[in-house]
Amino acid sequence: MTPSRRLLKFTTVMVILLASQLIRPHRAGAETDAGSSDRPNVIFILLDDMGWGDFGVLHQNGLSDHKRHRTPMLDQMASEGMQLRAHYCPAPVCAPSRSSLLSGVHQGHTEVRDNQFDKALADNHTLASVMKAAGYETWLVGKYGLQGGAERKGDDTATPDQWEAYPTKRGFDQFYGYVRHRDGHVHYPADEWNLGDSESHRSPKQVWFNDQEVSSDLSKCYTTDLFAARSKDWIINHAKGNSDKPFFLYLAFDTPHAALQLPSVEFPKGYGVEGGLQWTGKPGEMINTAKGTIDSYRHPEYTGQGWLDAEERFATMVRRIDNAVGDLLQTLKDLSIDDNTMVVISCDNGPHHESYLQTLDGKRVNYTPESFQSYGPFDGTKRDVWEGGIRVGTLAWWPGKIASGSKSDQPSQFHDWMPTFARVAGIAPPARTDGVSLLPTLTGKGAQQPSQIYIEYFQGGRTTSYGDFEKRKRNQRRRQMQVVFVDGYKGVRVDIQDHQDAFAIYDLANDPKELKNLAGTSDKFDAIEKRMRDRVLQIRRTNASAPRPYDNEPIPASETKAIDGWHYSTFAGKFPFVPDVDDLEAGDLGIAEKMEVSSVEGAVKFEGVFHADQTGWYEATLRCDTPTFARIHDAALIDADFGFQTGTTYQTKIRLAKGNHPVTITTLAEGTAKVELNWKYVGSGGKE
Repeated sequence: MTPSRRLLKFTTVMVILLASQLIRPHRAGAETDAGSSDRPNVIFILLDDMGWGDFGVLHQNGLSDHKRHRTPMLDQMASEGMQLRAHYCPAPVCAPSRSSLLSGVHQGHTEVRDNQFDKALADNHTLASVMKAAGYETWLVGKYGLQGGAERKGDDTATPDQWEAYPTKRGFDQFYGYVRHRDGHVHYPADEWNLGDSESHRSPKQVWFNDQEVSSDLSKCYTTDLFAARSKDWIINHAKGNSDKPFFLYLAFDTPHAALQLPSVEFPKGYGVEGGLQWTGKPGEMINTAKGTIDSYRHPEYTGQGWLDAEERFATMVRRIDNAVGDLLQTLKDLSIDDNTMVVISCDNGPHHESYLQTLDGKRVNYTPESFQSYGPFDGTKRDVWEGGIRVGTLAWWPGKIASGSKSDQPSQFHDWMPTFARVAGIAPPARTDGVSLLPTLTGKGAQQPSQIYIEYFQGGRTTSYGDFEKRKRNQRRRQMQVVFVDGYKGVRVDIQDHQDAFAIYDLANDPKELKNLAGTSDKFDAIEKRMRDRVLQIRRTNASAPRPYDNEPIPASETKAIDGWHYSTFAGKFPFVPDVDDLEAGDLGIAEKMEVSSVEGAVKFEGVFHADQTGWYEATLRCDTPTFARIHDAALIDADFGFQTGTTYQTKIRLAKGNHPVTITTLAEGTAKVELNWKYVGSGGKE
């Protein structure tokens, strides 16, 4: 909840109290927010390093004086569903983006930040565990890279029991794919590739199926085909098996990222159950395209055009993904489960500029996303926080629920998918999530709450000097970077040295290339810039593994007025974890001197204000009898939900500016809800 919404709630509490008898308690049944009594299947497809501009319907189809490629099946998906034209990844590189997606929190709260490849996904709620709690079968197919527990080099003998965050330890019932980050750089896991520009890019890789390493069975298997065929087979068997559970599939392709490798044969004729890609399950010919010569097939539309080898390769890779997505959607139609399946496709970051190729005589081959303007009408690529690096092509498809040919320019971000899918599944998401449900946007029903777009990221390089980028941005130093949206404007900082460094402010609706910096042009934008610097401190917590120049700045106080006691709202129901209750209907509301409410079966949300008498470090101590989650402003204060242990005292240290700080605490209740939160001033200097 944003500060303005929270302030409004405080100032109108008496009106709510008077009207409380008119509010019906929330029913915690299986009915979803989309108005269906059936829980739909959910598929999230993540593409790797494919730019916003690589989608035909978003950019390629409009190119007239530039070479271009086509994505006819993605275009059809868009014509049957919705384009989310202002959707953002959490960071402009894969590992932090995937961490935020699976954790449902932005980069100010996730465990994996910056370039922390192979770091363990936090042991907390994930997309998979939330959907599993809602009664779903949960599958992950493709690239992971968040396993932890072993060094990036020297872990060739590591096994799932040594990877602390292996997918099946983070809520997935089934996993098939690449575990390690480096394995996802090539796309024939069982074959040597003599064109690779290093030994790592020439040698076979590991593929895991739950607790078994299976790459020896995968000769000539191209991963786009392999992962799509594996997904199709699970979906078909699930549908034909008449399972009483819906499924959640996270299909994480490793293409068109990294090595520009080609398929071995053309895409099989037809799509769907009887056509397209087929899983045979036979070692040595695991899929029906495991034949021919590896890295040899080029889509005929892209040959004979005078294109560079790398350009033909990249366009063919994208077209292969396009074919695979069309195949999956037709499979859902053939099985008559398309109108009960939500499919979302998105990308982990902007377009890459690597090929990992060398010629036969050992010369390195370069690739540039300039070839097809993969960054679209924007500036920036992978590792940039300009729009081309962080705005990602995203489509949503759900026949009969999402209007055909619809478009949304409402900004949204990866952490919004956890609450969206939870609401689709008929449950409230965890209170820990930083996202909001996008169902109102997708279905056209209800009021859409604004998403908080937030990015922080460090990278030591510079923005590439492409000719169609604004001259000021070419070769611009990156280093510490930050993005926040406030009042409909994008604020961006690069090469941050100090928290007083000003945000550049852009009106993206009228200036998508970020050419006109509005900061300092009027009193209005002076005020917005100040709110941006305040806001970024009020929505994040520090992480010692990713230090920032603003880590030890005091969190600014707000204009929230001090109140006596705690305002509380109760929510009846059976919750598998501490819920985000903002979209639920409250039962009883009131004011209590202490955080204690009796006769409650469900959850209670307490709202109050802590007044810091002076600027400095404060120690917050939480005692609770049931799982609890606390926020200060919109930053996580204390997480006593996941892994809650009775009798544990939870503490944190946080630096606050003098003044009022809104606090929200949500707790589960079985008869009585009782929480204590105590504050102690511990000094003005030093670090957390």
